[in-house]
This record gives sequence, C-alpha cells and structure tokens, in this order.
Amino acid sequence: MRKFIKISFLLAMFAFVAMNAQAQKFGFIDSDALLAEMPKVKQARANLEVLQKQLQTKGQNMVNEFQTKYQELEQKRQQGVITQKDLEAEAKKLEKKQLEIQQYEQEMMKQLSEREQKELKPILDEVTAAIQAVAKENGYQYIFEKKTLLYFDSAMDVSSLVRSKLNM
Repeated sequence: MRKFIKISFLLAMFAFVAMNAQAQKFGFIDSDALLAEMPKVKQARANLEVLQKQLQTKGQNMVNEFQTKYQELEQKRQQGVITQKDLEAEAKKLEKKQLEIQQYEQEMMKQLSEREQKELKPILDEVTAAIQAVAKENGYQYIFEKKTLLYFDSAMDVSSLVRSKLNM
C-alpha cells in the first residue's frame, strides 16, 4: 500500500510539473523596431532635433565670437600695438570665455538628455502598459526583448499584438 501511495504521489508530481512546463507561454518583442514605427516617437525625435539645432547654433556663435576675439588679440600682439599687461588681461578674458563654452556644452548635453527623458518617458510607459496588457490577455508568463535572445521562434513574436494594442 505504501509503495502504491509513493508511486501515485510521484506520478502526480510528474504530471503537475509536465502541465506547468506546457502551460508556460513565452513571447518576445523588438522594442527598437516598434518605437521606430511609432508616430509619437518620431514627433519626439523631431522636437529634440529642433532643440538640439537651437542649442548648437548658440554654442557655435559662442565659439565664433571666441575665435574672432582670439584672432584680433593675436593680430594686435603681432603688430605690437598691445602692451604685455593688456595682452595678459585679454588672454585671461579669453580663457574665461573658453571655460564658459565648455560649461555651455556640458549644460547643452544635460538639457538634451533631460528633454529626451521627458519626451520619451510617457511613450515608453504606454508601450510597457501595452506589453503587459498583451501578456495578460494572451497568457504569456514572459515577454523578452528580441535583441537579448540567442534563438527564437518567430511564431512567439508579440510585436503585432502590441502594435494593435497601441492602435498602430
């Protein structure tokens, strides 16, 4: 009798494990391709490009002004129409201007990064919610990012389901 109970218990365990193994459903998505197709992402990227061009123009104007002042100072030095004391004072001003340009470049990168996060966060949240909804509606336990997979069956691609959830 004990042997029968042990065998029955083992068979039940194997059946349970086999059912769980078969019940698990996996999917994957290429989020880069999906994001590239989204009109909201395209608009956000266009907005970022406009801001980047504005900031770069301002930075280039600062560089041009610096170069002009440097050339004028170098010309005065070569012509001998500036004293050593004035030359040193002007050189310090140029060093300060160069430091301002470097600080501006750092601030520009920070501003672009913050703006990108601000523009893309709601879109990424929307995509994440759509992926979660697709997983729940279709019984997926796991949805992976395609670029991290070494092998995948294209039948497990849930990108089209997520696109339809995002009304694309």
